[in-house]
Amino acid sequence: MLNSFNSVAQSTENVKQESFNYLEILLVTTSIILVLVIWALSQVLVTISKAILKKKKNGLILKSLMIIIMTTALASSASSQNSLLITGMKENKNYGGMNAVDFYVLSTVIAIEIGVILFLSLMVRRSFKELSEESDKEVIEKTSKPKLAKLWAAIDKKWLTRAIPIEKEADFLLDHDYDGIRELDNALPPWWKYGFYVTLVIAVFYMMNFHVWGTGKNPEQEYTAEMEAGKKDEELYKMKTKDLVDENNVAMADALGIEAGKNLYMQSCIACHGAKGEGGIGPNLTDEYWIHGGSMNNIYHTIKIGYPEKGMQSWQSMYSPVQMKNLASYVKSIKGTKSENAKGPQGELYQENEIMAVDSTVNQGK
Repeated sequence: MLNSFNSVAQSTENVKQESFNYLEILLVTTSIILVLVIWALSQVLVTISKAILKKKKNGLILKSLMIIIMTTALASSASSQNSLLITGMKENKNYGGMNAVDFYVLSTVIAIEIGVILFLSLMVRRSFKELSEESDKEVIEKTSKPKLAKLWAAIDKKWLTRAIPIEKEADFLLDHDYDGIRELDNALPPWWKYGFYVTLVIAVFYMMNFHVWGTGKNPEQEYTAEMEAGKKDEELYKMKTKDLVDENNVAMADALGIEAGKNLYMQSCIACHGAKGEGGIGPNLTDEYWIHGGSMNNIYHTIKIGYPEKGMQSWQSMYSPVQMKNLASYVKSIKGTKSENAKGPQGELYQENEIMAVDSTVNQGK
């Protein structure tokens, strides 16, 4: 390494002065800054080590001091060698305008310095931690608990736990021995006992409220009241949603609805069922016999979904639920009317409470 520095010095004497090489200046400056960092860390570590030595002396700290001195000397030597490199430039420029030897030397010095800094940082951290632990122990021993902590400890002991201290448990152990397990005569937590007392008070007021004073509703009365409130809500809902009709809740329309249903019948149904419901291609709608049921629910369902395989189409895509309700109401209203040329019975005899089977020879649905 010294030979390389000598060659650098000789070459600078024979070479004309050139412009500065910024890469070389950067490397040298970096190495100098790192030396300063090493020196600062060494001073910090020495100070901390002295403080630790006052408390306890051991070989580890002395060894650390020897390592610090050696690394500091190494860093100082590297700094003095770097000062020689900055004195001149060489014509043979290989790495960013620098001689290969100079580049490798500076890179090696910087790497060594970084390693020394990492080692010193680790030692400082370790020493500071050891010193802090000693200081914390002294602070804990010298200082007492804050007033708030004392107050909480008193509340906890009196109102929350009231447990026997661990160091005194042996004095309160009972003579009962269950396979080596002994019973400790410890008090119940106050919060649990007081909570139990509160439930007793609540139970007294509960009994008086529901069974003596009669000011409260028992579960059966609450159920009845809720059912009545539910019926009112249902009626109000139906009033607001009159158009919400299906085969499960359809009801007979009023006179105006039946008249509207007649108009719809004249528009769409007379081709198959006749002008008066006497039947034609489709079955008779005025007698007591029905293929798919004669209740309002059945008639509405038939109008809604239809039976395409029997020639009865679905009308739900053309008519609204209310219109289908009016149409079903009109069909229901013409039951029992007599008309000439009425088609014979088909399906089953439908009565409100009784259905009688009848042979059917026609497959059209109604």
